Amino acid sequence: MKKWLLLPLLSFLVSGCALNSIFINYPSQIAPVKAQLNTNNPIKGVLEVESNISGADGLLYAQEAGRVAQISGDFEASKKYYQQAVTGYLKFDDKATLSVTDMGATASSLFINDNVIPYRGPGFERVMLHQYQALNYIFSGDQQGALVEVRRSNDLQSSEQARYQKSNESVQAMANGTIDAEVNKLGKAAGTVTSSFLNAYSYYTTGVLHEILGEPNDAFIDYRKAAQISPDNPYLQKDLVRLAKQLSMPQADEFERRWGKVTTAKKGQGEVILLIERGFVPEKQSLTVPFTIHGNWQTASLATYTSNSRPVSPGKIKGLGKSLTAAPIANLDALAITALKEELPAALIRQAARVYAKSEMARSVESSSKKRHNETDIAVIAMQIFNVVTEQADRRSWLTLPKQAQIARTYLNSGSYSVQLDNGTPAQVEVESGRTTLVWAVDTGNYTRFYSIII
Repeated sequence: MKKWLLLPLLSFLVSGCALNSIFINYPSQIAPVKAQLNTNNPIKGVLEVESNISGADGLLYAQEAGRVAQISGDFEASKKYYQQAVTGYLKFDDKATLSVTDMGATASSLFINDNVIPYRGPGFERVMLHQYQALNYIFSGDQQGALVEVRRSNDLQSSEQARYQKSNESVQAMANGTIDAEVNKLGKAAGTVTSSFLNAYSYYTTGVLHEILGEPNDAFIDYRKAAQISPDNPYLQKDLVRLAKQLSMPQADEFERRWGKVTTAKKGQGEVILLIERGFVPEKQSLTVPFTIHGNWQTASLATYTSNSRPVSPGKIKGLGKSLTAAPIANLDALAITALKEELPAALIRQAARVYAKSEMARSVESSSKKRHNETDIAVIAMQIFNVVTEQADRRSWLTLPKQAQIARTYLNSGSYSVQLDNGTPAQVEVESGRTTLVWAVDTGNYTRFYSIII
């Protein structure tokens, strides 16, 4: 075998990170972490991913560790992990720097698969990262830190879309019939979501933080953006009516005609805002197609999503002295599906180059072996096995994100309440007159954890 063909194979064999990505798909690696989140000691899940933060996929593992720590209520640890992920994104932003390691990973991907390329999450993951970091700051009592992250989250929703459009201008024409069919299938699975970069949950969360921190004009702008993406959410509609009235905006009467009058807090009442997260985003699946080139077996593997997931039921909130049903604000599973759909044309280019490179490797081995008859069958068979085994779809994604986000909002008399989501374990929530209680509920399946703060 020629030396230039052998080098990437040696690099692959000695790289533990590559072995992880190739032989243990990412969803399998994170399965124990998600299972740990459904126990009474979820923070142990951090240990499953923390050791990998220093590797090529450190950004992804840092996001997972930050999320696990956050769900566990350790907001300080979560901030540390999320900051490591932010640093990882900033390194990707520095396009002028291309290290030897990066070039080696990209070259190796032509002979192995996309899993050896260092992970840079889709734009919606980066937006969620800053949204969650803002919540870390707010629940840690750092309001200014929360505002900084809120602004970053909003800025990223436009800048990430611009980055995607620029990077994909040259690849849109590459899609073939198979890819077109897959894109159409993913589009149907995503429903009404047309862009992964526009996230109503992020806009609503940043709007809430703007409002409770005394910036109603910025809050109105964020709520308006959220309503353009999720127009049927009744709580969001009432927020627009209320703020338009409060700010004496010209569209206030129009909003009131469309969505009705709003109630305001009575004397002795405080406001309760609930952010509810349910389930986990789906895992990517593998779509593999075997075929032959020059008589040698090759396989092409691409990531995809199945469309048979169950709908999420609206949360029934009990214990607040009134019946309250949460309303969906964003389906993060649809954002993940849309992000994959946006990435498919570029993935096809890499796939085409990889199939060609592996085919040429197989032909080179076969040609060399024919000159040494005693090695012919073994070398050719080994090369074909290597090509089939290493062609694995890139199934990496931030898997501890929720499947759906829901919201609810109400006014309550001052006092202590035992809030409950559906039939889960209740939690104590305090309400004070003239102030806002922000309640964040994370439902991971077997457990629902509540965090609240009065602002």
